[in-house]
Amino acid sequence: QVQLVESGGGLVQPGGSLKLSCAASGNIFRFYNMGWYRQAPGKPRELVAAIANTGGTNYAASVKGRFTISRDNAKNMVSLQMNSLKPEDTAVYYCNARLSTMQYWGQGTQVTVSS
Repeated sequence: QVQLVESGGGLVQPGGSLKLSCAASGNIFRFYNMGWYRQAPGKPRELVAAIANTGGTNYAASVKGRFTISRDNAKNMVSLQMNSLKPEDTAVYYCNARLSTMQYWGQGTQVTVSS
């Protein structure tokens, strides 16, 4: 069982930056593939960025060049640096951990981009 706790959401103006963090419990964090998803009202949950246990990353086309995902295995943390934020980035952001057939979700953190 893995518990994921997100932090760092909030209200930011267009063009601003936010950094989301996700703290994971357990002592096998380094084996997990980690990701950030988001869900806007009335829309399905979508993958924003992912980082494999090998360190490889991939991004949704809509955030490539603006967002950066990273992980710190020593601290059991995964982060999402979000720059040049747009109103369409407004959503609840969820941390996700996957290992084989096991999958875990955090409770989500709200990101609102508005002037």
